[in-house]
Amino acid sequence: MFDLRELSSRVVAAPMAGGPSTPELVVAAASAGGVGQLAAGYQTPDKVRADIAAVRTAGTEVFGVNIFVPEAEPVNRDDLARYRAELVPYARSLGVTLPEVEDLGEDDDHFDDKIRLVCDERIPLVSFAFGCPAPEVVAELHRHGCSVGVTVTTATDAEIAGRAGADWLCVQGPDAGGHRSVFDRRTTPPTEPLDDLIRAVADRVPLPIVAAGGISTSARADEVRSVGAVAVQVGTVLLRTAEAGTKPAHAAALADPDRTDTVVTWAFSGRPARALRNLFTDRFSDAAVAEYPAVNTLTGGIRRAASNDPDGINLWAGSGYRDAVEELAVETIARLG
Repeated sequence: MFDLRELSSRVVAAPMAGGPSTPELVVAAASAGGVGQLAAGYQTPDKVRADIAAVRTAGTEVFGVNIFVPEAEPVNRDDLARYRAELVPYARSLGVTLPEVEDLGEDDDHFDDKIRLVCDERIPLVSFAFGCPAPEVVAELHRHGCSVGVTVTTATDAEIAGRAGADWLCVQGPDAGGHRSVFDRRTTPPTEPLDDLIRAVADRVPLPIVAAGGISTSARADEVRSVGAVAVQVGTVLLRTAEAGTKPAHAAALADPDRTDTVVTWAFSGRPARALRNLFTDRFSDAAVAEYPAVNTLTGGIRRAASNDPDGINLWAGSGYRDAVEELAVETIARLG
């Protein structure tokens, strides 16, 4: 079973769902001595299978696949209906008809099929976000040679992951871009500084730690490794690299000097996520509800219609977004390793 401590460059490319984490980015991470992860979230099993094949065809054998753990609590349809009503005028201005609340059912993102897929493919690293898989799922992955990681934001969640049989932990601090991996979507994301969180987790759970959240410079990477992390996971700093599949409007916004703030919002997906502040977050964050994945489906048509408008899409960004530059991913990872 693969051990992250064996990496020659102790850098993990974050799995960024929605397009940025391409097979090319995964291959680039490996060629730099680190390891990359495909983002299975929002993808069909067939698409994930095709991405796995693309990575292996390029000659990369050590890589990961990240899977979203299904929600434990059902959607509150009354709250969802109120948020839908807030979105309707804006959607109409874009020519978008929002789905009806009754059509927004529970969605497990093909969880069981994806578990079977990564087992069949014997993926070296399988990581999870939004919760902890059941111990029997972890045991099945182990039977197929998969090293299992769980993304946590508290020491308590780290203990849950340890009891489930996880092999390593991605410890995510408050400066992370994109979704915070809280186990309960209705929880306000913790604000404990990453260094303190690493120490707290290490004191309670004897598992290797991959540190994540706002790591965008070699100095910062060295700092978090010095407090106990075996590797760092980076995402935002890779968004402008040549191999990333980031939307052009998103990539440009990261370099826009007029965009100076990030906010944590539930407005796009119904789960807390850090993004560059824009008109959408200003208009809808207060009304947003913690009803993932229904909100993500609800806003999907809006985001597609506004794909070229940085004020209408989710500009996921960690606190180090200013360090994202146009270069090859190999160069970024080499600098951080």
